[in-house]
Amino acid sequence: MMNEITVPVRNPSDDAADDSVLPFAVATLDLRGRVVRLGPALDDILGRHDFPVPVARLLGEAIVLAVLCAASLKFDGRFILQTQTDGPVRLLVVDFTTPGSVRACASFDRDRVDAAITAGAASAGQLLGRGHLALTIDQGADMNRYQGLVALSGGTLEDAAHEYFLRSEQIPTSVRLAVAEELRATVDGARRRWRAGGILLQFLPQKRERIRHADFDPGDAPTGAAAHMVEEDAAWIEGRSLMATVTDLELVEPALSSERLVYRLFHEHGVRVFRAAAVAAKCTCSRGNVENMLRSFAPQDRADMIENGTITVTCEFCNATYVFAPSDVSAEV
Repeated sequence: MMNEITVPVRNPSDDAADDSVLPFAVATLDLRGRVVRLGPALDDILGRHDFPVPVARLLGEAIVLAVLCAASLKFDGRFILQTQTDGPVRLLVVDFTTPGSVRACASFDRDRVDAAITAGAASAGQLLGRGHLALTIDQGADMNRYQGLVALSGGTLEDAAHEYFLRSEQIPTSVRLAVAEELRATVDGARRRWRAGGILLQFLPQKRERIRHADFDPGDAPTGAAAHMVEEDAAWIEGRSLMATVTDLELVEPALSSERLVYRLFHEHGVRVFRAAAVAAKCTCSRGNVENMLRSFAPQDRADMIENGTITVTCEFCNATYVFAPSDVSAEV
């Protein structure tokens, strides 16, 4: 959940546990899960833009959710999370490329966001408004794309994630997300840095008959448990109850490693952790790619882009700016 959290001032220390995804399993309860911890990577993405704080927090939450979902991919490809809504934050896009590169951007109405902040109405659901969340798995040009859509109706990204897994994957799933600003001690005093954490837990019994879904017509009920009821196994009830004890501070606290967090939650049942995977902020834009894109435009379209004798293109993801002379990007070679 996107609460107002500030991690206290601390001295720089080993950030090896940051920017990683740690898979784990609790075999006795048929549970599988992942913990994401983001520090420098998240700070790099958000720090490249002049986002209002609530918008930065919301995009940070979307990044954590995308990494949690994408970390399960077993092939080379991309996972794309995108929201399109009528709220002050019109668009969120997170683009994850295997094995661990992520970039993200947001489009928002600054006047509406400022008004929401002034009115005390800048929660995640209020900023998003109504629309949809799309989760897309892209395996490449020669493979099929899979996309799942979930309605957004004033709820959080956590709410939407739960709905997605119930409707699209039909897997009992619990998700927790947290984003915070950390006060990091420096020689010049203290500076703020973004960090985030998340945990995803799923009930995946070896005997699938342990999960029985109630018959339901999507037109009969709205969303959530009322629309898709699961006759729950005691193991899943236990796992979900343990997940409910996780605090936002535990998810973002630099001194609490992912391994220690899952041990704290599940040690009584026996928890096994696997090799962590690294996550890095990396944009795919380059001067060459932008130049090729501009060359593909019609001559009149390129002419319309000229201002003060040059064509300037700014990447929405990393905010990098590329400047070209018109002759540099003419179609003729």
